[in-house]
Amino acid sequence: MAWAHARGFVIRQALAVLVVAFTVAIPAGAAQVPSPGTRADEDAIKAVIAATTDAFSRHDAKAWVKFCTPDAQLVTVRGESMRGVAEIEKGLNRIFETRGRQVTLRTLDVAVRFIRPDVALAHVTNELGGLVSPEGQTLPSHQELSIRVLVKHQGTWLITAFHNTILQK
Repeated sequence: MAWAHARGFVIRQALAVLVVAFTVAIPAGAAQVPSPGTRADEDAIKAVIAATTDAFSRHDAKAWVKFCTPDAQLVTVRGESMRGVAEIEKGLNRIFETRGRQVTLRTLDVAVRFIRPDVALAHVTNELGGLVSPEGQTLPSHQELSIRVLVKHQGTWLITAFHNTILQK
């Protein structure tokens, strides 16, 4: 009888752990189809992407970070990680003063997917030109793919995470 009681206790504990695991691992509504954003939201996100591309090409880190949440994180193709607006601005300025002093950026493609009405993923393909090697040689242009997480805060779309990688040919 004691064994049966202990077995029942173990089964109840295991079920409780599973319920907690599923509650934590699967957020409310995760099984549902992602919420569609409006056309205006998609246009606003594309405007943020265009503005950050322009700011990057103008080597204007201060203008670039205006489109970030205060706690945003940016990861470069080299794996440099910058967190927070001040650190991102400083890191971008360091790039513009060194290997990126002649850099230009051109957006080739943007795909936006809404996770919720106030959260979106943007896959952005850019062409980067004018990058300079440590030896001072201008490197050939290459394509990059960035994944950006944007959040809508008080009606404005902002970048909260940005991860960039070089596309292989």
